[in-house]
Amino acid sequence: MRRTAARAGLGASMSAGSIVDVPGAGEGEAAAAPGPALTPAPSPSPAPAVAPMAQRLRTEFPFELPRGYVDEAGTVHREGVMRLATARDELIPLRDVRVQENPAYLSVVLLGRVITRLGNLPMVHDGIVENMFASDLAFLQDFYRQVNAEGHTRAAVECPHCSEPFEVELGGSRLGES
Repeated sequence: MRRTAARAGLGASMSAGSIVDVPGAGEGEAAAAPGPALTPAPSPSPAPAVAPMAQRLRTEFPFELPRGYVDEAGTVHREGVMRLATARDELIPLRDVRVQENPAYLSVVLLGRVITRLGNLPMVHDGIVENMFASDLAFLQDFYRQVNAEGHTRAAVECPHCSEPFEVELGGSRLGES
């Protein structure tokens, strides 16, 4: 097999004068490429420091509870933020004794991990989620599915009559639900 100098475009890790195998050449033969010296391929331009808005991954989603969580002082907390769940968020609750004894408790523990803000509470945890009204818990379970399974909760649509664009909130996880 004959070896010859690298040709431009064979890879960024190869520089001028690098030796590469050329099929069909004799065993142990090495030769420099004839002609002018090869110049290394231009390095790619650096990526912009901040990605354009269209390419950013949205990881936090605001929500408003239908009824609201009522704390010990009687304050109602309705507005909150939920972040995308990680694999760890879904695995760790499986070790929880409460979840092992009652699998329905999984959503309470999971929501306690992914809700990052609720009203002006200093911290959100599973104890807060378990004291929410059932309608708020159902809302948060559906919202979690929308955010983590489908990737978004709104869809851009256009009015069929006036062609005006607007967004609609996607609700439910099955066709026909809202």
